[in-house]
Amino acid sequence: MNTENYLNHPTFGLLSRVCVLEQHQELFTTLYAQRLFFLVTHESPGGGMKFESVSRSQARLSLETRLRLLRRSGQYQEYEQLQKILQSTFQS
Repeated sequence: MNTENYLNHPTFGLLSRVCVLEQHQELFTTLYAQRLFFLVTHESPGGGMKFESVSRSQARLSLETRLRLLRRSGQYQEYEQLQKILQSTFQS
């Protein structure tokens, strides 16, 4: 989780990964402003990626849902890292 991941969006430029939400879904934000958020779904092999624009509140809710799942499953190290990401991304 310490590695930084980036994607190049055709319209919005470089996106930075906030976190993994599910097995094939990640939350990304615009690199510099962190104002626009995208759910990126990796489709079946060779199927590419699907970008879905989401609001700031939807992005936060998705991240909080992931935090609850991590806490319930006992993955405390990843939980603590994601908690810091939540604070730095949404508490500023």
